[in-house]
Amino acid sequence: METYSSLKISQLAEEDRPREKLLLKGKSALSDAELIAILIGSGTASLSAVDLSRSILGSVEHNLALLARLSIQDLKKFKGIGEAKAISIVSALELGRRRKDSEPQKKVKITSSVDIYNLMKPEMLDEQVELFYLVLLSRSNQVIKKHLVSQGGTAGTVVDPKVVFKVGLEHLAQSMILVHNHPSGSLTPSEQDKRLTKRLVEIGRALDLPVLDHVIFTDTGYFSFADEGEL
Repeated sequence: METYSSLKISQLAEEDRPREKLLLKGKSALSDAELIAILIGSGTASLSAVDLSRSILGSVEHNLALLARLSIQDLKKFKGIGEAKAISIVSALELGRRRKDSEPQKKVKITSSVDIYNLMKPEMLDEQVELFYLVLLSRSNQVIKKHLVSQGGTAGTVVDPKVVFKVGLEHLAQSMILVHNHPSGSLTPSEQDKRLTKRLVEIGRALDLPVLDHVIFTDTGYFSFADEGEL
């Protein structure tokens, strides 16, 4: 008896092949699975590249934000995805994230902790390691620069107060906001977070370079020391 399996891309109608479909109908006509299929190029003996891509997307509820959180090792767990294909997927998602950050923007004015949270999404969304940033502000609270101070592991990062204020003074900032992420998703500041915040606020007062807030970033929300009255 003849058995049936998923069709290979070469067996599909020309307009249903991802590359040909893109040329024929344009990039917006392709599904997420078809775009990923173009990245990986081929599937397995039993799955086309499109079917394999659907399987990967299904594992993250077809949510591209969740897909971006998968590591190369996570992707290699799928049969048919080797290191090269996993790297292609991760690289494409990272390029998309950077594209958002490179779009022309007018000078951003910070008026609340929500503004800071939205400002830092391009840098911190989907990150699996802890990052510590300074947001340097002008006298009118416009953003002068977002500066990465340190990068650590999943559990924390080391911050040198001398480096923090050297950066602020070099850029002639009038004030600054501290931002770091919790890859774990926890919105509760650690004791180390509290001690560091207190120390930097005190140094900022002495140098007349005030720390206005310290925001803990997660993919689903944030904690503001200023909002909670803990500065």
